[in-house]
Amino acid sequence: MNMRWILAGVAALGLGLAAIPFIPVGTSTAASSAKAAPASCEAKAKPASYAFQVKDVDGKTVNLADYKGKVLMMNFFATWCGPCKFETPMFVQLQEEYRAKGVAFLGVQVEDDPALLKAFKDEYKVNYPLLVANEREDVENAFGPFWGLPVTLMITRDGTICKRHMGLASKEQMEKEIQNLL
Repeated sequence: MNMRWILAGVAALGLGLAAIPFIPVGTSTAASSAKAAPASCEAKAKPASYAFQVKDVDGKTVNLADYKGKVLMMNFFATWCGPCKFETPMFVQLQEEYRAKGVAFLGVQVEDDPALLKAFKDEYKVNYPLLVANEREDVENAFGPFWGLPVTLMITRDGTICKRHMGLASKEQMEKEIQNLL
């Protein structure tokens, strides 16, 4: 790796970190729901759609319906996204800590080159499924819009999209919200 790439990486990380105070954390763009959301959810919580099959990094088909009944953290990211790279180790750690309590993480690659995903998984030692949803309008219509990355959806065991984080969230904030959903 030459010095130019290192400087570009440091600059991208710096820009990402500088943007943190301006990123709305915990904002919601979800439409209102006819079903009452759990008390810890945002007022505009809506039901999640599990009617999707998405390929994972290894080309295997993953049914989102298999995650019904779990607290599901869906992180929409791209391998080129500095803030996404910054928060991935936190998700790896949280998956390890909360897996036994019925919490599942899914990384969903959007707006990126699928060929880069395997190297990303190996570099960050990702311990949860990484799904490829590039150019999947059905996924974006159900869980988007994605006006920026990363976006993390917190879905309750009953299938309600309870919270929508746009941009980085701290580990303390994510952990507190996971515990509220357990």
